[in-house]
Amino acid sequence: MHPLKSNQIRGNWATLLLPINQDESIDFSRLSEELDILVSVKPDGIYSNGTAGEFYNITEAEFDEVNTMLATKCEQGEVPFQIGVSHMSPIISLERLKRSVQYKPSAVQVVLPDWFKPTDDEAIAFLNKMAETAGDIGLVLYNPPHAKRNLSPTEILKLQQAVPAIVGIKVPSGDERWFEEMKPVADNISVFIPGHFQATAYQKGVGHGAYSNVACLNPKASQIWSDSMQTDLDAALELESRMLQFFAAHITSFITEQKYANQAVDKLLAAIGGWVPVGTRLRWPYRWVPESEADRLRPIAKEYLPEFFIEM
Repeated sequence: MHPLKSNQIRGNWATLLLPINQDESIDFSRLSEELDILVSVKPDGIYSNGTAGEFYNITEAEFDEVNTMLATKCEQGEVPFQIGVSHMSPIISLERLKRSVQYKPSAVQVVLPDWFKPTDDEAIAFLNKMAETAGDIGLVLYNPPHAKRNLSPTEILKLQQAVPAIVGIKVPSGDERWFEEMKPVADNISVFIPGHFQATAYQKGVGHGAYSNVACLNPKASQIWSDSMQTDLDAALELESRMLQFFAAHITSFITEQKYANQAVDKLLAAIGGWVPVGTRLRWPYRWVPESEADRLRPIAKEYLPEFFIEM
């Protein structure tokens, strides 16, 4: 694979979910099956070691095995891929990057050091070192709401200007003012927002795509929806409105009221979609949503989003 420039990182990128056995080991046979399905769907890209890939809770040997499999299958299937080299420790993140450049991913995803909030100078020093190590492979900065430091549009632009190797960023969505302030960022790098806001962000000329929680529900349907934004944006926005209604009525409370981690909900969505044998289990010590909840929610999801229950 070859590195992608910022204007080439677009659309629907599916996350690699981590199948966990009862003994806390990774089930690599199920991971292989999951990757085969994802590659066959031909999404705009696949990425590993995001939050849903539980990057914070795997060994270095497991990291290498996961990404060897990812790179091999994506190369064979000619699907772009990104490797998440993120870790709360900057040293471990750097070491992951050193080992990942051999796979020649389309880009690598990084988080800022996350034990103590870095200053601008410290963030730039970290990103410059990562960029130097990555060579011609671009950096995608992952800045989720639960990061120690949440970057404003002005701060994102400052980091990108100081570190030209930053080709993209993953951020939460925002209000009208935020979208306006993000326009200079979107003129310089690829901006990815949560999947269930992808059509709105596309309409506003700010969102270039999503590292998509919606793809967890069904990656093929998510790709069709993402493509439709270029041909029938009104229909894509209407589907998004139903998606948001379903999330508000039946999904968000798992996080806001029951206090499950975001990645638990990603796996719940995959179980509702029923397209992959990953299961809902998270690795210790995090709680996961019982699979019985997926069974309960599946017919409800079909009523809201029949487009997402298609054969893979």
